[in-house]
Amino acid sequence: MQKINLAAAIAGSKRENGLAEIARLNDARVKVGRFKGRFAWHSHAHEDELFLVVRGRLNLQFRDRDVILEAGEMLVVPAGVEHRSSATEADVVVIHPSTTILPPSPTD
Repeated sequence: MQKINLAAAIAGSKRENGLAEIARLNDARVKVGRFKGRFAWHSHAHEDELFLVVRGRLNLQFRDRDVILEAGEMLVVPAGVEHRSSATEADVVVIHPSTTILPPSPTD
């Protein structure tokens, strides 16, 4: 058990658009990353996914609307909901079950 500095963890992540696992919470993974560009449309059939913006602005796109998250805001995407993220640059915490398969890279 040790404290984690989110800014340092994000700064230490290896590359843009990749997530680095920084903790586990029961069967969930807590990951951080720097989002840049637009990801592919996808959904997770059985898992919810939480997005928390630490710095910047993240656009979560759904087929019927967009939701803009500013620093300090979060959103849980329910299982089965098709979505993609888009950002000029945003530092983000993502929490999801260990079984979640994430898209590999931006589509831009």
